[in-house]
Amino acid sequence: MKGAKYVALALGIAAVSTGAIFVRLADAPAIVTAAYRMGIASLLLAPFALVRARGEIARLGAAEWRAVSAAGVFLALHFATWISSLDYTTVASSVVLVNTNPLWVGLLSLILGKDRPSNLTKAGIVLSVLGAVVIGAGDFALGKGALWGDFLAAAGGCFCALYIWMGRSVRPRMTLLTYTALCYSTAAVILWAFVFALGLPATGYPKETWAAFLALALVPQLLGHSTYNWALRYFSANFVAVGLLGEPVGSSILAYFILKEGITMAKFAGGALILAGIYLASRGEEK
Repeated sequence: MKGAKYVALALGIAAVSTGAIFVRLADAPAIVTAAYRMGIASLLLAPFALVRARGEIARLGAAEWRAVSAAGVFLALHFATWISSLDYTTVASSVVLVNTNPLWVGLLSLILGKDRPSNLTKAGIVLSVLGAVVIGAGDFALGKGALWGDFLAAAGGCFCALYIWMGRSVRPRMTLLTYTALCYSTAAVILWAFVFALGLPATGYPKETWAAFLALALVPQLLGHSTYNWALRYFSANFVAVGLLGEPVGSSILAYFILKEGITMAKFAGGALILAGIYLASRGEEK
């Protein structure tokens, strides 16, 4: 059973790695892309939640509602900033910076005293973040546009850490279906509010973009993020955050084949460091 949990998390990492590729293939404003990603995912979950989780939702207390709503807010802000960053910087740089979340999750763990990382997990965090930096080092371009994209991606990493932390606080007390349906719906409402407030076009996109919207909802969101949320019931927030660092490896490989972004020796070396860090963190999790 323990091995199956790690396999499931690995599949989630692979699914999330497709997110940056589908975002690049969607010819739409970043906020619109994020809104459709969360909106479609929420609509697909809604019938199942209404049938199978209605009773649980009705029994939720105020604390659970606050936690899942906060997770949805942070998820919306994560996608709004990260997807926007892909308009200014490379896939590799963006996914490296957005995946600095283990640093912020680890800091929250130390400050709040919950899910304190073991020494092996700490070593895994450091090694994995170092690997992420190595992957993106050659892609950090100079210029105001690239720097703004880097800032947005880093902000996305902070919001992702808060999303993971809030999820970890409530997931042990809530089924996956209930949590994802409420969290994703909250994020969708916020993102669509941004779309309308900014006067962004919600229709009129080519069929390739509609296909990318659907793919974003199905693969990186419903399969990828839902797997992470499932894992928060069984693993610490620190370990799940470290697992997310596998995304730069997968995204860089996909960007090479689909977007023709080159894979350098730095990316190979960084990928090896990330995988080694995830291994150490997993050993620390077991202890």
